[in-house]
Amino acid sequence: MADSSKKMQIVFASAECAPFVKTGGLGDVAGSLPAALVRAGAEVIVMVPKYATIKDEYKAQMEHFSDFYVSLGWRNEYCGLEKLEHDGVTYMFIDNERYFARDYPYGFFDDGERFAFFSKAITESLQHLPAGFECDILHCNDWQTALAPVFLREFYQGLPLYDRVKTVFSIHNVAFQGQFSDTVMEDILGVAHIPAAASQLRCDACSINYMLGALRYADAITTVSPTYANEIQTPEFGEGLDGVLRERSYALQGILNGIDVTGFDPATDKRIAANYTVEDRSGKAVCKAKLQEELGLEVRDDRPLMVMVTRLTRQKGLDLVMYALDRILAGGVQVAVLGTGDRDYEDGLRYFQDKYPGTMAARIEFDPALSQRMYAAADIFLMPSKFEPCGLSQIIAMRYGTLPIVRETGGLKDTVQPYNEFTGEGTGFSFSNFNGDEMGDAVFRAARLFWDNREAWNQLVTQAMSQDFSWTRSADKYLDLYFFMHPEIERPASVADEPVAAEEPKAVEKPVEAESAKAEPELKAEAAPEPEPEVKPAAKPAAKKTTTRKTTAKKATTTKATATKTTAAKTTTTRKRTTAAAKKAAEAEAAPEVKTEVAEAKTAAKAPAKTAAKKTTTTKTTAAKKATVTKSTKTKAATTKAAAKPAVNVDETPAESKAEATVETKPAAKTTTRKRTATAKKATAKAATPTAETKPAAAKEEPKAELKAKPAPKAAEVKIAPKGTAKPEPAKETPVSPAAQVEEKAPTKKTSVRKATATRKRR
Repeated sequence: MADSSKKMQIVFASAECAPFVKTGGLGDVAGSLPAALVRAGAEVIVMVPKYATIKDEYKAQMEHFSDFYVSLGWRNEYCGLEKLEHDGVTYMFIDNERYFARDYPYGFFDDGERFAFFSKAITESLQHLPAGFECDILHCNDWQTALAPVFLREFYQGLPLYDRVKTVFSIHNVAFQGQFSDTVMEDILGVAHIPAAASQLRCDACSINYMLGALRYADAITTVSPTYANEIQTPEFGEGLDGVLRERSYALQGILNGIDVTGFDPATDKRIAANYTVEDRSGKAVCKAKLQEELGLEVRDDRPLMVMVTRLTRQKGLDLVMYALDRILAGGVQVAVLGTGDRDYEDGLRYFQDKYPGTMAARIEFDPALSQRMYAAADIFLMPSKFEPCGLSQIIAMRYGTLPIVRETGGLKDTVQPYNEFTGEGTGFSFSNFNGDEMGDAVFRAARLFWDNREAWNQLVTQAMSQDFSWTRSADKYLDLYFFMHPEIERPASVADEPVAAEEPKAVEKPVEAESAKAEPELKAEAAPEPEPEVKPAAKPAAKKTTTRKTTAKKATTTKATATKTTAAKTTTTRKRTTAAAKKAAEAEAAPEVKTEVAEAKTAAKAPAKTAAKKTTTTKTTAAKKATVTKSTKTKAATTKAAAKPAVNVDETPAESKAEATVETKPAAKTTTRKRTATAKKATAKAATPTAETKPAAAKEEPKAELKAKPAPKAAEVKIAPKGTAKPEPAKETPVSPAAQVEEKAPTKKTSVRKATATRKRR
């Protein structure tokens, strides 16, 4: 039974975390997701190494919480826990100066040992947490924490405190896996004597892979976008781990990253030249002019300014940029690039800056403040990555009203909707293949829209700025996973309702059905008490179609032709739903022996006749009560009669009554009318007898008899009525009895019968 008093308690382990230490997207995620989980009602402790590079202002706020020793191979290493509360989240910094008192988080010869210690310290720390905090979920991120699920299973399994712990491993970039010599397996990890661990960590004859261990040991695997989750299961993107990811695809899902919408807000950002909102974007023009001046570009608002803030690597698409940059700059697009990376790309960007002064600016440096000004000032943000797990730059750009141009891969495909010139939909521009010409074409598609259709451009900017990329949405997805792994913990109602609401639009697949559902309240009460299960497949569609016709009749205020078209369209829909029984009935109908049909009707049509008669009576009574002198009332009455035709179909085969509900009976009615004999009339009277047992149905037997006996005389009367104006004609509406109403509508039925028969013959 679910425990409503307990909160979900999560330990979130990451090698970096903003604002304390950050080198990339992992730091942003670890700095934002835990706070969103806390707001959603969970309890979270974030574990991060205590690097020497953490600012002194944060170190001064830390309090020593606990210390103990961690066994690592043959070593016993000191581990201190330094506690810090920041923005409602509890942080525990793993303190060991030998491993973490360095100038930079990564890139050292002993990284394998450093982060093996970090993983072991995380698992050991679970028994040194604040009172009342029992870890339910251990959420590890990237290869630096990948050994924690391995250690948990091999060294701590069976201990009461650890039995309830479920592990989640998040892949932020599968290209960085933590591969080391297999000598560390015994010397550092101490698992060489455990066959299961030794075999599952090994990636080749002489190497082990930390991430591979997590993929095999973790209870659930996530990555940072749905498309990337699919891509890494292929050899092209899997970086050698696609095989194990396919094996564990049942445990793998992609959850899109968000951004800190408070920190990245053009309305309040103090780092940009002028603030602006989606409603008033005048400040963005100021930002653009200031940046052009700062970077030495021509200060012009009639030229699109395209920027890149990126690492200068092949993964980020710099090959394509170098190929297409000459064409882009010569075409009149201003370009500014900020970043550092491979020397060849740095030199190439400097070359283009010299070749196109006033049009090209290259800043080969790392400058977060300048990057913020570029996000706010630019018109276009270029991100042509070869692969991109999620990417935050394109999301930040949209937040600041800068339209992204991206390659359709990973999170770029999931976050940027390409512009559709016919509908106006979209939030940016995209291209499919890793190809410089395709990228150049996408750039000029954007530039032409900027030059030629500024109204459409501005609408696109509005749509981009209106997107919701908050962490609240992503946190709900993670909580779905956490509570799935711990069904004994009851999820708070306020949190549980949000994901359900987000999924509701997916269920709405048929707009036509949606209209029917709105009009059904009255009819559900009528359809509910059906006694015979055989009739239900036919009776339910009949009820729905009758309701739809009622809705149509109420809305028909123009001409009868409109109502006829609507009815014909719905007739086609119903006809498509016919079953095999309906096809057999059609074959029987084409046969010349009418007597055979009548004989079958005597024995098998009783149950359908009863049910149809009940429904017809209720529907007719409602129509009679609501009858007025307007044209729409006539249409409604005619439509209601169409729903009552299963009762007339008593003369035909019973299979047709059950399967075809309302519309399929029309051809049968016509065939019987043309071939009717004295014997058929007697059979009709007998077949109609069961409906007389029910009192409401008795009132309807009279109109049936008159309809069959006198179809011709009424034809002239009814055909004149629909062609008149919408003005009331009291003389023609005086008959109140159901019999008179049925007689008036007989020709309408006959016309429909001919059309339906013609349609059936073509089929």
